[in-house]
Amino acid sequence: MTGTELARESSFEQLRKFFDIIGFLFVFTHRFMMNVLKPPYEFREIAKHMYELGVKTFPIVSVTGLIIGVVLTLQSQPFMVKFGAEAFLPYMVTLSVIRELGPVLTALIFAGRVSSGIGAELGSMRVTEQIDAMEVSAIEPFRFLVVTRVIACTIMVPILTVYVDFLAIGGGFVTSHILSGTTFDLYISQVIDVVKFGDIIPGVGKTFVFGFIVGITGSFLGYNADKGTEGVGKASTTSVVYSSLLILVFDMILVQISLWIWPVG
Repeated sequence: MTGTELARESSFEQLRKFFDIIGFLFVFTHRFMMNVLKPPYEFREIAKHMYELGVKTFPIVSVTGLIIGVVLTLQSQPFMVKFGAEAFLPYMVTLSVIRELGPVLTALIFAGRVSSGIGAELGSMRVTEQIDAMEVSAIEPFRFLVVTRVIACTIMVPILTVYVDFLAIGGGFVTSHILSGTTFDLYISQVIDVVKFGDIIPGVGKTFVFGFIVGITGSFLGYNADKGTEGVGKASTTSVVYSSLLILVFDMILVQISLWIWPVG
């Protein structure tokens, strides 16, 4: 077998595995839906995971939010000046952040930090047979380990996104003030004038989907990890890859839906 044939076979095998994982992920999601509303409700575990997975992510998304606003303004301001449209800079920065950059970048960073952690943690529990021990002890591990984490992720990503949006708009103002002397009152008044209900809802709404994707993907790959330390590492790595890819795919779909329901302008 030639090298080209081996490469083709390897690519085909990877593609087949990808669709297999996506298929099993949908089955896993269906199982989650069947369990999420069943009592008892593990509110304490959900709150714990909201803190561990979400609150501890605030420092890194804080830096991200500021950088988004600063870089977007630095890149856009010269072109806006060139075409005599500098007055529209707050409009452009705000809409870009609220509708797209804030939600997607926050979700991707959250996926990088959280999805890998969930995959590694649950994978380690699977490898060390802790999950099997819970099943023997009449404890439902799926509800206790998976449902609580997915709910926590689904709640925290929208909160983080709103926080990042405010920081990005603030970073945009500071940069605009340094570059062209824009006052705070003028900048904020322009932001308030241009931001509509149809801009906020799509941007924040899709982050619930992104949070769910991060939680369910990391939980699925960790909960079904292969035996051995290699299985834990694989679960951690593939959790980030699949979460990030699914976020981008669903973002493309949700953008089209939101533009159809709430067109820009």
